[in-house]
Amino acid sequence: MNITEAVFAGSSTRVSQKPKQRLPEFAFIGRSNVGKSSLINMLCNSRRLAMTSSTPGKTKLVNHFLINNSWYLVDLPGYGYAKMPQKGRDELKAVIRDYILNSEEMVLLFVLIDSRHDIGKIDLDFLADLGENGVPFSIIYTKADKQGPNVLARQIEKDRQILLQQWEELPPMFASSAETGKGKEEILAYIGQTLDSITK
Repeated sequence: MNITEAVFAGSSTRVSQKPKQRLPEFAFIGRSNVGKSSLINMLCNSRRLAMTSSTPGKTKLVNHFLINNSWYLVDLPGYGYAKMPQKGRDELKAVIRDYILNSEEMVLLFVLIDSRHDIGKIDLDFLADLGENGVPFSIIYTKADKQGPNVLARQIEKDRQILLQQWEELPPMFASSAETGKGKEEILAYIGQTLDSITK
């Protein structure tokens, strides 16, 4: 799949405020500072589609981008950002849960994990919550250019073993880099295959 057009379609804090045109949605989420906005921009061939910032936690709304006039890429707020007042964290959590649990059009949630570090308890708890609620997801390891291929492979395998302590079966996983474009073709191909499977 190639993304030839990506258009901002609206922001919301509740599912009821989503764009009126109902289309399949592929959402992206991760801990703050995981490189989500950079990854989205890379996938969409744009430098400024999703807002990037050196300050984590900037995304506070659910942002819909209309892709090729046929599906939505959804940019969700990050989770686990500790440097925010408790009230703000609670509000963001409510926004995230409302979308993830109530958006009937969401086909898949991509959960982003920083490939440079061991998968954290916050990530494990978030994934466990998805499992308990039957939310379909896949994992994208970000910033894969920050270490050599052997180190990257060992880290992903280490995380996989940690996940297998909680999961009998793991979803598809991808390694990506917004800097080099690594993973772009594989992620977009997976989205294309998933779209084909639900439209047949």
